[in-house]
Amino acid sequence: MRLELVCDYKFEAAHQLPRVPPEHKCARMHGHSYRVAVEIAGDVDPDTGWLMDFAEVDGVVRPIIGEIDHRVLNDVGGLENPTCELLAVWLWERIRARLPLLASVTVAETRDSRCVYRGK
Repeated sequence: MRLELVCDYKFEAAHQLPRVPPEHKCARMHGHSYRVAVEIAGDVDPDTGWLMDFAEVDGVVRPIIGEIDHRVLNDVGGLENPTCELLAVWLWERIRARLPLLASVTVAETRDSRCVYRGK
């Protein structure tokens, strides 16, 4: 039985986008209440009845989220141009190294705008 497991996270951070025109609103420093959804996909283990323990996912993802929570994203290595898209890739690369069943990372900057990354 194949299925997806999704864990949701949130964090607060500020950023500015250095590669947009100076008159663009995102060229100015501003903040977001980010939401992140981490999706794991695979087959359910017939013995345990689950794909993966939610606590195992949390154990990997929460410390990574902690690296960017209440920070200026531009100051974080690899996020010098912290677009929603590049933030999704940055998270994917760190999570995927420890959760090989990772299927997607979704980053939402607002209630109605988000980016989904499913790897290369």
